[in-house]
Amino acid sequence: MEQAIERTIKAIQASEKICIFADYDVDGATSSALLLNIFKELQVSANIYVPDRISEGYGPTVEAMRKIHKNGASLLITVDCGSVAFEALDAASDIGMDVIVIDHHISMDNLPKAVAVINPNRLDETSECKNLAAVGVSFLFAVALLTKLKSIDYFQKKNLTPPNLIKQLDLVALGTVCDVMQLTGLNRAFVKQGLKVARSRGNIGYKTLCDIANIQEAINCYHLGFVLGPRINAGGRVGKSSLGATLLSTNSELEAHEIATELDRHNEERKVIEFTMIEEANAMAEAQKDNPMLF
Repeated sequence: MEQAIERTIKAIQASEKICIFADYDVDGATSSALLLNIFKELQVSANIYVPDRISEGYGPTVEAMRKIHKNGASLLITVDCGSVAFEALDAASDIGMDVIVIDHHISMDNLPKAVAVINPNRLDETSECKNLAAVGVSFLFAVALLTKLKSIDYFQKKNLTPPNLIKQLDLVALGTVCDVMQLTGLNRAFVKQGLKVARSRGNIGYKTLCDIANIQEAINCYHLGFVLGPRINAGGRVGKSSLGATLLSTNSELEAHEIATELDRHNEERKVIEFTMIEEANAMAEAQKDNPMLF
C-alpha cells in the first residue's frame, strides 16, 4: 500500500493522467467508479478502461496496455484483476507506464512487474482481510490515499474539501454482495453502513438504476444481489462492458437515465438468452436420458 500511495501522489502532484483498468463485472464496475469518483473530487485527471468481454477477454492485455499508454496515461491502476497479468504488465513496463494492481484474487508465487500489488490474497500476505472484494480493497486504498494527502496539507494548499469516503460505501456494499463475499468482519461493516448510504440515493447512477428497476422500498441485500447487480452485469454480458462503471461514476442525470435504461434492456435480453440456453440444455439431456450421469 505504501508504495502505491507514494506513486499515486507523485502522479497527482505532477498532473499525470491516470487510467483505471477494471474487470467487467459488478466488483470491477464499483471499484473503478469508486476510484474515479474520488479522483474527480481531487480534481485529478483520470478515466476508466473496461475491456470488451468478447473481443478483448478478461484482464489486462498487451494490446490494451499499448492503447492506454498511447492515450496519454502514465499511471495505470488495475482493479479486480492484474495479479497474474505477467505478459501485459511486462509490456506496460517496457513502454514506460507504471502499474498499481488492486485485486483480491489468489496470486501465484511470483508477482507481475508493478509498482505495487495490493492484494489480501497474495501468498506472502499476512492480513486477516482475505474475504474482501476488490471494491473493499479499493476503498482501503482510497482511505490510505486521503490520509497521506491530509498529512502533506494537500487539501489546504489546493483549497479543496477532502472527499467524504462514507458516500462511496453504497458502491462497496454493492460490489461486496454481488461478488458473493462472506458478510463477516469488515465486509459486514461495509455492507451494513453501505446500505444506509444506498438508501439515501445520493449517487445519481445508483438512484436512477433503482428507479428503473422500480425499487420503492428501502434497499436491502436482495436488491443488491438480484435486482441491481444483474443489470450492471448485463452490460458486460450482452452490451457494452463499460456501462456499469460509467453509470456509477456519472454526474449527469441525463446520462444516468440513458445508461440505466440500456442496462435494463440488456438485462431482459440476458434473461431470454439464459432461458433459451436452459431449454436447449434440457432438450439435450432428454435426448440422453439413459445416461446415468444426467438422471
